[in-house]
Amino acid sequence: MSAGLPSLLQSFFTDRLSRQRRASPHTIAGYRDSFRLLLHFAKERLGKAPSNLMIDDLTVSFIGNFLDDLETRRKNSARTRNIRLAAIHSFFQYVALEEPAHALLCQRILAMPTKRHERRPIAFLNREEIDALLAATDRSIWIGRRDRTMLLLTVQTGLRVSELVGLSCQDIVLGTGAHVHCQGKGRKHRCTPLRPETATMLDAWLRERHGRPEDPLFLSSRGGKLSRDAIERLITKYTALAAQTCASLKRKKVSPHVLRHAAAMDLLHNGVDRSVIALWLGHESVETTQIYLHADMRLKEQALSRTQPLGVRPGRYRPNDKLLAFLESL
Repeated sequence: MSAGLPSLLQSFFTDRLSRQRRASPHTIAGYRDSFRLLLHFAKERLGKAPSNLMIDDLTVSFIGNFLDDLETRRKNSARTRNIRLAAIHSFFQYVALEEPAHALLCQRILAMPTKRHERRPIAFLNREEIDALLAATDRSIWIGRRDRTMLLLTVQTGLRVSELVGLSCQDIVLGTGAHVHCQGKGRKHRCTPLRPETATMLDAWLRERHGRPEDPLFLSSRGGKLSRDAIERLITKYTALAAQTCASLKRKKVSPHVLRHAAAMDLLHNGVDRSVIALWLGHESVETTQIYLHADMRLKEQALSRTQPLGVRPGRYRPNDKLLAFLESL
């Protein structure tokens, strides 16, 4: 008899992920979103309610159509597609152990490969763009003061958006050795020092916030915790406002992770070693910070300046005419 999907999926989350693997809430939330999309797709294509689905309904061709739909209709990137496939792979590894009768189906689905994708240089903001973004907030109202404090904390510490959302008032330690405490990926705890101007702004915000130690550091207008989507919308709004005075922002799509990259690039430009940057950002490996070296044009120009020029004077091209300089800046 074909096994029911609901019971297996529920035990996968409650037993496999929560009890056996003790997966973090972020991991469980990511897997939940993947299967939520899969169940909605199954309801549309198969005409079955999620509670009536069987394991045999999730064939290789069906999973492949679902992944294609993510890219075509939802416009997801290949990287996001691979994340959804990883959640499906993890589930069918569990099914193979719990329902050996479906081992062949599980083997075929587990053999589905991830999709290769382009590795583009990371996007980040320079000092001028960061200043324009901070200046776009309205400090005359409390929401503007909240957003300015949140943006400054993000670009100085490089916190992930999940870490930012999870901050409570007690996670900010002021005074001598001011720092912010957060829990990152893999339940790893770390402390990141704060610059004096960031600590001063956080002190003012905490006095205005007047919350209990366990309350969220940044709350919504309704008094609850800010969501990831809300933070992304705020950053998009302030980027559009800042682009009116900083033209380079018009060509950039700014997200919470772009602000995290901005913090890393600022450390790199100031001569901080890669191993320290990895500790600062909470990376699993120092090799993860290699992407910032590839994105740093200054380091590449310094390397170019050490090479022997090929019959020309070293240095970058600089127009000697104001009109040519204007055209080059476009």
